[in-house]
Amino acid sequence: MVLKRAAAECPKKVAGLMDLVNLPTQLREFAGGRSQMSHISFFLRVWSYIKDNKLQDPTNRNIVKCDEKLKTVLLGKSKVELSELPMIVKLHFPRFPR
Repeated sequence: MVLKRAAAECPKKVAGLMDLVNLPTQLREFAGGRSQMSHISFFLRVWSYIKDNKLQDPTNRNIVKCDEKLKTVLLGKSKVELSELPMIVKLHFPRFPR
């Protein structure tokens, strides 16, 4: 529902999140060998990986403890705050002029 409302208000911004992008080699390995993926799909894959592997700190749920595989995506950081996660993932997706 939020995505539909955002698409109605600012369609170009949402289209940028949905466009397929060629992934660099390190991200392809994380994405299960897929060579193209949208920004939003990749972010959801990162989030599901964090949840599936229980990488959130149990005492402070706003902190993600990165394992070796997640470090390749999150710029080699060992800990990341949840508020930083979208910005770090966004760095892997270049912005093209429309």
